Amino acid sequence: MKKTDIKKLLKSAEKPAQDARRLHPFYRGKIEVVPKCRVRDFNDFAIWYSPGVASVCLDINKNLELAYEYTNKWNTVAVVSDGTRVLGLGDIGPEASMPVMEGKALLYKYLGGVDAFPICLGTKDQQEIINTVKILQPSFGGVNLEDIAQPKCFPILNTLRKECHIPVWHDDQQGTALVTLAGLINALKVVNKKISKIKIALIGAGAANMCIARIIMLYGANPANIIMTDLGGTLHKGRTEFKIAQPEKWDMCVQTNAQGVLGGIKETMENADVVISLAAPGPNVIKKEWIKGMAKNPIVFACANPVPEIWPWEAIEAGAAVVATGRSDFENQVNNSLGFPGVFRGTLDARAKTITDNMCITAAEELASCIPNNKIKPNKILPTMDDWQLYPRVAAAVGVKAIKEKVADKKMTYDQFYDQAVKMIKRSRAITSNMMQEGLIKSSK
Repeated sequence: MKKTDIKKLLKSAEKPAQDARRLHPFYRGKIEVVPKCRVRDFNDFAIWYSPGVASVCLDINKNLELAYEYTNKWNTVAVVSDGTRVLGLGDIGPEASMPVMEGKALLYKYLGGVDAFPICLGTKDQQEIINTVKILQPSFGGVNLEDIAQPKCFPILNTLRKECHIPVWHDDQQGTALVTLAGLINALKVVNKKISKIKIALIGAGAANMCIARIIMLYGANPANIIMTDLGGTLHKGRTEFKIAQPEKWDMCVQTNAQGVLGGIKETMENADVVISLAAPGPNVIKKEWIKGMAKNPIVFACANPVPEIWPWEAIEAGAAVVATGRSDFENQVNNSLGFPGVFRGTLDARAKTITDNMCITAAEELASCIPNNKIKPNKILPTMDDWQLYPRVAAAVGVKAIKEKVADKKMTYDQFYDQAVKMIKRSRAITSNMMQEGLIKSSK
């Protein structure tokens, strides 16, 4: 690639950050609360508030499930973070994490028709986070954990999934795993390889890759052919320091890397068919020569944010057959926003009590199928956010799977879930469009 072309790409890669600094203070936030009921005159407040509302409160007091029918609980998600692992920025605190959580809430509403609220906690204590989420349950239909550092993110999610009566999801784990699996399903079709036969290198052993490993193994990847590496090198049975301190990592030490490969990223990638990297932001975390040492037609997912571990054009020059990143300004974006809006739309509509791993795999399969086999290309392994129909499709698939998994309180067909999702998503988009047209959401220009 010419130097002039690279300079243009780098300049383009810097533009989102420049625009973000200009537009965030202009709008002073990305979401707000607006009424969804009619207010014809002030007499209506006797219905929506006192005295009329008392009768509704008493009904719910007798039957708590009526909260899903009489309030917006059925369509609400709390986006909860302590700000300890924000994007590629690390522990920047709850206030600094607010723009991310607001952005998440915006995506929930616009892409899934879900009302989400950012809740950034002024604590890093594992048990306090667990207790806080548990006592928030009466107000929400589900919880999205976000940007919580490991290792505490694992017991927080596991405990809340067991002890909460509403679905709790950690998007950095399940969401990333879902979309990565969807991309991998279609990338393997490009190179004509089977997941059960390939060698997979996982660079980084954080929350995302730990869940990715679990999900792809459940989908059919051979644990013996998976090698994971962290800052200390490859995971193997000799890394006994994880036995007590980080049992999730120790489990991977035992299950994977049957050959006992030692070393770092270079050794992990040798002869691998696929590398999935969610490590430190790059570039130059992954080197071109390491890609050259992979198997024929290698697949490279370099998904660190805000800068991938290797620039995609460098990976292609090194021989990669398929390259994906986490960025929307490059082709093949492996982005959680393709997954969580539809997953929670279907979960909420099914009134599911949890989101199982099998529901995640079903969502991944549905997402992958949104691109017909004859349309899959090296630079087109996933749909993009503007392919809006992917969201009701994922929602419907998840809703049906929740019923099959026996975790749903509502029973509907695929078509009913799909129609409900379409209705909610179109409504959200229409509200935004109308407010822009009326000047209620102002242009920055």
